[in-house]
Amino acid sequence: MTTKKEVNTKNDGCAVNEAKVIRNLSLVSVIGNAVLSGFKLFAGIFGHSRAMISDAIHSFSDVLTTIIAFIGVKISKKAPDNSHPYGHERIECVASLFLGLLLMVTGLGVGKVGLQNIISGNYGSLAVPGVIALIAAIISIVGKEAMYWYTRHYAKLIGSAAFMADAWHHRSDAFSSVGSLIGIGGAMLGFPIMDSITSLVICLFILKVSFDILKDAIVKMLDTSCGEEYEAELRQFIETQPDVICVDMIHTRMFGNKVYIDTEIQVDGNKSLRESHDIAEHVHNSVETHFLDTKHIMVHVNPTEQEE
Repeated sequence: MTTKKEVNTKNDGCAVNEAKVIRNLSLVSVIGNAVLSGFKLFAGIFGHSRAMISDAIHSFSDVLTTIIAFIGVKISKKAPDNSHPYGHERIECVASLFLGLLLMVTGLGVGKVGLQNIISGNYGSLAVPGVIALIAAIISIVGKEAMYWYTRHYAKLIGSAAFMADAWHHRSDAFSSVGSLIGIGGAMLGFPIMDSITSLVICLFILKVSFDILKDAIVKMLDTSCGEEYEAELRQFIETQPDVICVDMIHTRMFGNKVYIDTEIQVDGNKSLRESHDIAEHVHNSVETHFLDTKHIMVHVNPTEQEE
């Protein structure tokens, strides 16, 4: 789960233009995948490599996942309205669910083909791939790994679960290309079964990534707390605010990539209602300023008699 602390570390001291980041991430992903897919399809056909053709089809699926991520993130940034007074952040979780499921289907497809080839013995009938297929696999690994780190960096910067899922889809494609490289290399050396065995290994990697994406999305949709460490840090921060004696209670819950906080603080019971309200207002504003992913914090005041 991406915690608010991680996002704060990335955002401290700089203003992030989310709309620009979202647009750039989408363009890089769509254009990059389109170029790589076209080149891998060309190399697969003229290099007589079924593995590379399958890898090209996998890359084409990344264009769809990026479009899903883009739509999900754009909708999640919409301001609250009458129908959705708490905002639209959970739409991004829905997008992550779609991406996770699509990644799972891709992984199962890769594993199924590899298993069928091993059982049926079809791997022996494959033509020996050409050097261009090997080159395409290397270029794909480098390109997709670069796209993974680029997307991952900016996904963390804006706290986007959907684009983080898209980043992992890039890495899953890099894993597929590693399998293609091993399979093509093995076939060129006279061991075509390596292609199918590697497909099964890649399948497990992809399924693990899809599981992590689905788990993160579900956790954020179920109002899961931000954890003891995060709440301890929050408690310590609130108790350092002026006129706050202590924190009686803190509850946190994830709302998409945002956080809702409910807290009860103790203040001097001899203070007036207006003074107590001002203390609560100061705590409210300080938390939302310091913890940037706070969607809203509700502060309740409990009066305490101070001993003289």
